[in-house]
Amino acid sequence: MNEIILMSDPKVAAIPVAECGERLVDVRRVSSLLIDDRKQQESADAAAHLREGVLNRLLAAEASLPQGLRLLFVEGYRPPSLQRRYFEEYAAQLSADHPESSAGEVRSAASRFVSPPEIAPHSAGAAVDLTLADADGHELDLGTRMNATPEESAGACYTHAADITDEARSLRRILGTALTDAGLVNYPTEWWHWSYGDRYWALMTATATARYGPKSLD
Repeated sequence: MNEIILMSDPKVAAIPVAECGERLVDVRRVSSLLIDDRKQQESADAAAHLREGVLNRLLAAEASLPQGLRLLFVEGYRPPSLQRRYFEEYAAQLSADHPESSAGEVRSAASRFVSPPEIAPHSAGAAVDLTLADADGHELDLGTRMNATPEESAGACYTHAADITDEARSLRRILGTALTDAGLVNYPTEWWHWSYGDRYWALMTATATARYGPKSLD
């Protein structure tokens, strides 16, 4: 397995951003994607937004899925303040559980699950957390619940985890093929997290600059 580059890696933060100015759009209003509302209340409905270019790629990915499968959109844009809260709370929990760890080690471990706020793809409107559903809209089992931490799932949240069922592995492969072909990249510690145009995407695709930087939802 290739070495995983975490969001906390200095190589990610070193990618410059050439903000293209593309707008954030409300996925609920401008697409036919299946929307799960589990994250909407936490973000005052901001989670239903994405950069227009990311949404277009999701629609292309869904069109390529085998018959009977749909994308289930869970979370897109995340306000910077909420991103910071998520990161700080998770880092504090890790620090409490592992008091022997240095601040740098805690930051690195936390970034397996929550991106450091200053480079977070979600706060650029560039990332989406999503899964697969059947034709009736029922969420499918891809091996863990969405947003399962590495601790909770014993590492099964990693995209290429070995300890999941063959069916879950097959569904992850189907999801990954559709999204990769549409131009998105996966964060390998979270099978559900995909992005386009952000710093992590730029690093993974050897693109000189990111298209999207942190953005406020006006």
